[in-house]
Amino acid sequence: MDTPRPEHPRPDRFRDDWMNLNGRWECRFDPGQSGYAQQFFTDVPYDKEIVVPFCIESELSGLGYKDFMPGLWYRRTFRVPDGWKNRRVLLHVGACDYYSSVYVNGVQIGKHRGGYASFSLDVTAHLRDGENTLVFEVLDNLRGGEQPAGKQCTEYHSAGCSYTRVTGIWQTVWLEAVPQSYLGKFRLRPDLDNQRVTITATPAGTPAAGTLEAKVLAEGKPVVQGTARAEGGPVQLTLDISQAVAWKPGQPFLYDVELTLATPAGKDTVKTYFGLRKIHTAGRTVYLNNEPLFMRMVLDQGYYPDGMYTAPSDEALKRDIELSQALGCNGARLHQKVFEPRFLHWADTMGYLVWGELGDWGCNLGNPNAAGNLLSEWLEVLQRDWNHPSIIGWCPLNERNDRRDSPEWIIAYLYSLNKLIDPDRLAIDVSGYIHHPGVPSDLYDVHNYAAPAELAAMSTALTGENWAEAFRNYDGKLKGHPVDTPYDGTRPYFNSECGGIWWNPRSEGGDWGYGGRPASEEEFVTRYRETIRMHNTTPNLAGWCYTQLYDIEQETNGLYYYDRTPKFSPDVMARLRAATVGEA
Repeated sequence: MDTPRPEHPRPDRFRDDWMNLNGRWECRFDPGQSGYAQQFFTDVPYDKEIVVPFCIESELSGLGYKDFMPGLWYRRTFRVPDGWKNRRVLLHVGACDYYSSVYVNGVQIGKHRGGYASFSLDVTAHLRDGENTLVFEVLDNLRGGEQPAGKQCTEYHSAGCSYTRVTGIWQTVWLEAVPQSYLGKFRLRPDLDNQRVTITATPAGTPAAGTLEAKVLAEGKPVVQGTARAEGGPVQLTLDISQAVAWKPGQPFLYDVELTLATPAGKDTVKTYFGLRKIHTAGRTVYLNNEPLFMRMVLDQGYYPDGMYTAPSDEALKRDIELSQALGCNGARLHQKVFEPRFLHWADTMGYLVWGELGDWGCNLGNPNAAGNLLSEWLEVLQRDWNHPSIIGWCPLNERNDRRDSPEWIIAYLYSLNKLIDPDRLAIDVSGYIHHPGVPSDLYDVHNYAAPAELAAMSTALTGENWAEAFRNYDGKLKGHPVDTPYDGTRPYFNSECGGIWWNPRSEGGDWGYGGRPASEEEFVTRYRETIRMHNTTPNLAGWCYTQLYDIEQETNGLYYYDRTPKFSPDVMARLRAATVGEA
């Protein structure tokens, strides 16, 4: 078969010498989690095949196994290209849910905990000439309360707003050849106000003195270059950008960068890019490149009918952005899932604003083990994705409403961690629900699915500057729920979930959406237009995010069907777009 998802998975850190390991692997289920005792990491028989990078639940994996599977083993062989001799070989895993142990030629070489963050291992010391055997052990305790699980359902069947589970490898696995001393992590920090970029790179591998060279190009033409001495530790380089062009929706101008670490061990060149853009708040306004930004967004959960978390193709990732932009949206809230770097690359190149989020549901943060798991994985996510200009903000938590499940200290700690690691982006304490007194957040975020007539109260409060009367998810009137801190008018107010109108002409029952089902397509259009009009015309509102871009399984409130085909005629879609951009 052709290699599935054959494209390079990291356009933001591209090296020439790499090998895609997607395709058919051997597979063996391990429901008793006794595979280590039975030495599944050796040449014992495996009884199944699976197509990587698709999870066992997906049809594209060739298995379509929908039940819980707490243990799972993968195996395949590979040969290292002759041209890679005397170089380090790195194994990269885009994502594997949840706990991974990796073996090369029968030797355990590393472990990783986290179903959303990528990880890498140096396999050089365990390779041999000819055929090599790579084995993964995967453990997944979705119902244990100690791992971020997102929208994966803890019941056998999908229910409510939870969907089919994702077990095992769900992003590309690949090998890469590098010199003995090579570029590890690097950060590109654009400074729009001063028209410059600061590059911080950390060498990895064998420590060695050398130089870091950076070349910046625009549309293939050299702009600036610089060199800094590298002594084996982090090295920093600041380059001025003359006649700078900002990155923004509609004009997603990107600067290409070639980073080269030169040491006696050889040269390691990585190709990357950056966008010169700035995001900040002042008072009740969000600013992009020092100009007011109104967010017209859509909720995107990154699910696919045949691949679950994994898009069937790179084109499918791009297509989701095109569908959103066709509706007039300027961005998306990437909901309860860390999206793969290829999606973020398309957002960068297409001028699409996104909020990054962790799939934190299922993780009881009152449990120290769970809190540690979430914190360590979120740190990995921030460091993986901090160079993407499309990401304007971070939101590690969604709809937290119980002090035992979400202690105030960890919410405050996560906000501080976001600002420490990435001070150049916005950060939200919790999307929707409870905002604890004294816990900082750059925006006041609510989830308001009210019908158009009921949105008037929110609009009146914000228009009249009656800040404390603005909608909040918990106002103390609901018994048994904690009280949400009122909005005080000192920061932007963002309705990051709205609409969700239930509409599915293909319905066979068992599906749902927000509010009563419209009696006709025209009633849907009227309700959508009025919902968006109320948001677009309310002063002191920073933006909105409509739920959602496409249906997912039983939740049928999408603007497209689950298979991404249109729900509406071109004429109706044009009317929806006009409403989105404020022309109707």
